[in-house]
Amino acid sequence: MAKDKTIHTCNECGGTSPKWLGKCPHCGAWNTLIESVAHSEGAVKNRFASLAKTAEVAVLADIEATDVERTPTGHEELDRVLGGGIVEGGVVLIGGDPGIGKSTLLLQALDALERGGKKTLYVTGEESGAQVALRSRRLGLERSQVKVLAEIQLEKILATLEAQQPDVAVIDSIQTVYSDQLTSAPGSVAQVRECAAHLTRAAKASGVCIVLVGHVTKEGALAGPRVLEHMVDTVLYFEGDTHSQFRLVRAIKNRFGAVNEIGVFAMTERGLKGVSNPSAIFLSQHAEPVPGSCVMVTLEGTRPMLVEIQALVDSGGPSPRRLSVGLDRDRLAMLLAVLHRHAGVACMDQDVFVNAVGGVRISEPAADLAVMLAITSSLRGKPLPKGFIAFGEVGLAGEVRPAPRGQERLKEAAKLGFSVAVVPKANAPKKPIEGLTIHAVERIEEAMAVVRSLA
Repeated sequence: MAKDKTIHTCNECGGTSPKWLGKCPHCGAWNTLIESVAHSEGAVKNRFASLAKTAEVAVLADIEATDVERTPTGHEELDRVLGGGIVEGGVVLIGGDPGIGKSTLLLQALDALERGGKKTLYVTGEESGAQVALRSRRLGLERSQVKVLAEIQLEKILATLEAQQPDVAVIDSIQTVYSDQLTSAPGSVAQVRECAAHLTRAAKASGVCIVLVGHVTKEGALAGPRVLEHMVDTVLYFEGDTHSQFRLVRAIKNRFGAVNEIGVFAMTERGLKGVSNPSAIFLSQHAEPVPGSCVMVTLEGTRPMLVEIQALVDSGGPSPRRLSVGLDRDRLAMLLAVLHRHAGVACMDQDVFVNAVGGVRISEPAADLAVMLAITSSLRGKPLPKGFIAFGEVGLAGEVRPAPRGQERLKEAAKLGFSVAVVPKANAPKKPIEGLTIHAVERIEEAMAVVRSLA
């Protein structure tokens, strides 16, 4: 069999070069040569095999659809994000800032799975086995039976997976793994793409669930080629401030469950613990209502959560500032314009600061009404009533539009003791909710009038 050779292929014209060049010798394009390997015929078939098992052509209606069997990880919050647990042959990619708790959570999950009778393997490319053992002692995982392999060569990792045949394997991290078939350094685009493809193929062929830990760039995106996220079944992001004890795990992609689902964890001396009532961490505890504070019910995946929106309006200079944390800054500017035009509340010469308590990021427009009421409360120096919540999208014409799954939001608010709600008219329930007085509005002017009447 002929020896494999490294070649460089141009992304623009498809031309090849035996060595890397800054400029393609065929089309003249700059920085378009990507390293790859020229294989013999047998090796090519193996390297470019399908990531999933091949099958005969079949009519969609004739294919038997069966529910995917899930195995709980022992952490309810992680299971929620995964869609109920790990799936046989599934590939999960989890990314987050350094020190956020990725390795800690996965080591805890592997230990719980091992104690539940599953065979596990932890492949570490960033630490030695002794360092992993030291962390397990610190987490209180005495006498853990999780198997550990300190290795970064892909071929040895695949051989170990075939020999050990674990049910779940963690690769920490994919950026440290390299293949002998490529000459580039670990972490390069070619290495990450090649190693992830081989590991995904191994997972589909053997049925082992593989969890890949990924590094992130300084912008917060997963490092490496974007195709990495397309290859895997589930993509999870670890979020949160390293100076805070709370962490969020968010599902960005999930072929076996809902996307934008989140799990909430608290970092303790014994590792990460699930938070059963996450609304508590997003609400500030005020003895009495204060100006500039409004609670809303946001929807994260299938979970309604109460989040406090805080606003501070203060005298500004000739160029007033508009700053927001956890909310879209451009949308804040739009809401201030709507507030002025349709509700007669002017903030043109005022600095406006808006914050979502607890470090949560709110991307849905259902926060509009709560933001506007918090700004008005701060500007006038009058607090909103005790036990008050609001949600709803506000349009440029001043209309208050409904939010999805409004019934579930209201029930969650009532369960946590809130007594007054201002919501879009389309979200008003047909049957009253015990303990909750609901004011349904169609326009922002009506919402302001309701708040004034309650003050």
